[in-house]
Amino acid sequence: EVPAQAYNPLFIYGEAGLGKTHLLHAIGHYLHQCSPGSVVRYVSTEQFMNEFISALQSRSIPDFHRRYRTADLLMIDDIQFLEGKERTQEEFFHTFNALHPRSQIVITSDRPPKKIPTLEERLRTRFEWGLITDIQPPDLETRLAILQKKVYSEQLTVPGDVLSFIASRIQTNIRELEGALIRVVAYSSLTRSEVNIELAQNVLQHLLPNGSEARVTSDLIVAVAAEYFDVTPEEICSPSRSRPLVTARQMAMYLCRELTDLSLPKIGERFGGRDHSTVIYANNKIRELMQERQSCYQQVQELTARIRQQASRG
Repeated sequence: EVPAQAYNPLFIYGEAGLGKTHLLHAIGHYLHQCSPGSVVRYVSTEQFMNEFISALQSRSIPDFHRRYRTADLLMIDDIQFLEGKERTQEEFFHTFNALHPRSQIVITSDRPPKKIPTLEERLRTRFEWGLITDIQPPDLETRLAILQKKVYSEQLTVPGDVLSFIASRIQTNIRELEGALIRVVAYSSLTRSEVNIELAQNVLQHLLPNGSEARVTSDLIVAVAAEYFDVTPEEICSPSRSRPLVTARQMAMYLCRELTDLSLPKIGERFGGRDHSTVIYANNKIRELMQERQSCYQQVQELTARIRQQASRG
């Protein structure tokens, strides 16, 4: 309610999928409600870097400065991607100094400042001026509440015992938790089956964790998707927009979002340097198709099974 008065900057860190980006948007919306005339800027580190490079090339640095250095609230997501980017670090250092302490700065990362390698010490020091707080994976009660809210907001019909089953088995992050719910509802809709625990167990058998499960990587997902769709990993990550490649690419992006802890910018980077908005579109597209087409749902299930099997074999 009184930005820049305390906890400035606010540095929030935690693993991917725990809701850091969602929290930033909530902060921005709340400030707009409390102070409608406030200038709020949200930007991913990737976008900040790309806009800075574009401004240098087009000689429009003054416009770039006006956009970010006049904000009442600046929220920058995934600041860890500044590591190794010396020129962009310098630009953000001066942006920080132009805003602080007049304006509120909120930063997110997947790790605390001291654990970001190659981050300039002067930036690290400034990040530690305010409040550093972490986001932990949700406990059982919170996971259940998240599922209940999802069911209510999307007007789904899912019994309480099924929600409790999903909440008790998916413990890693919110993204995977909601993904499990979507799979159960999609299968029920496609097969006109009643949603119960047996159905949930069958649908989620390849998604549920086990003690010996190996870590799934984006490289593994791309390789398995390429083999499944009879294309090469290089083609999946290429600029080509042919229909078979778009399908394979969107499916692989969706599975990277669901089965790994990679952030949206990192997934986009893995797929030929694409923007995070492309990853969001692919994720939403596959979710829609899963509820409309049996073939798409089956492809997701088969790919997940193959990926899990290959990961366990190492």
